[in-house]
Amino acid sequence: MLIGEVARRSGVSARMLRHYESLGLVRPSGRTGSGYREYSGDDIRRIFHIESLRSLGLSLREIGRALDDPGFTPSALVGDLIRQTRERIAAETELLTRLRRIDAAAPAGWENVLQVVALLQALGSKSADVRQRAALSSVDEVPVPVEALVEAALSETEPNVAGALRWALARSGDGGPELLAEGLGSPVAAVRKRAVQSLAEMPGDEAAAQLRDALANPDVVVRGYAALTLGARGVAEAVPTLIDMIVEGRNDTDAADALSVLASDTAAADQIATRLVDRLAHDTTEAPARGRLTQALAAVPGTTASRALVELSHDEDRAVSLTAAYLLQLRDAQ
Repeated sequence: MLIGEVARRSGVSARMLRHYESLGLVRPSGRTGSGYREYSGDDIRRIFHIESLRSLGLSLREIGRALDDPGFTPSALVGDLIRQTRERIAAETELLTRLRRIDAAAPAGWENVLQVVALLQALGSKSADVRQRAALSSVDEVPVPVEALVEAALSETEPNVAGALRWALARSGDGGPELLAEGLGSPVAAVRKRAVQSLAEMPGDEAAAQLRDALANPDVVVRGYAALTLGARGVAEAVPTLIDMIVEGRNDTDAADALSVLASDTAAADQIATRLVDRLAHDTTEAPARGRLTQALAAVPGTTASRALVELSHDEDRAVSLTAAYLLQLRDAQ
């Protein structure tokens, strides 16, 4: 079979077939009387083998070795190909992400493109100072896409840089709360904590809605940050989690302060006091927790809290009774 017919049937150009021959990958079995290359059935099968191996990403040198070395084992080569392919995919994914972020910034010209690229590179710098400056400048200069700020905030371990990133996120506009909420489901506890800390500093209804959802998060740290933030904002859904924090001794002072904010309304004060009393009366509530719950009542105004303190001043637990009596004296003095 002549080279033109081989090219037509195999889909490999005559020029490429000659290149294969120059590399020693394919050698036509014969020549016609006129000197034209003539390929046998075995030659054509070898061409198809070469093309198949090329489709796997092998170089022509690797293909020649695979076809001609009887002792060659494909497992090592295939393993290398898997590693190289993963590295290439990771690099191309990173490039795609960077391009998408540049596009999201809607640059007006090449100067803006270069500024966005510089800021994105600075956010990934090994220097904490460089990362912090990039976070602070991302608001006043060319805006960095919120996706990049969220990624940086969720991975940042340096406290000062993390604070700057949260500050930038709070001023980044729409999209941040939803992206941060995805971080609340991370398998890494530190990432979940950074996500809820960032949400806690973001204004607006969207961030508040994500924090409400976080009250049901299985991570106690996430629930705690969400409850403290919502409590300070006067969101009543935080009350059960805040009382849990007091019982468990997790940021119980801050939780009591948040309850006092929520108790500024008379109706809310009575509901909070009732909840605190119910937990005090619970059989499983241990002595230290009963003491903390009693102290929390001090910051709750209204008759319900006062009556509870009167009853607690006669409690069998001497520590509770003394605390309640002292708190009553303070209330009477006010």
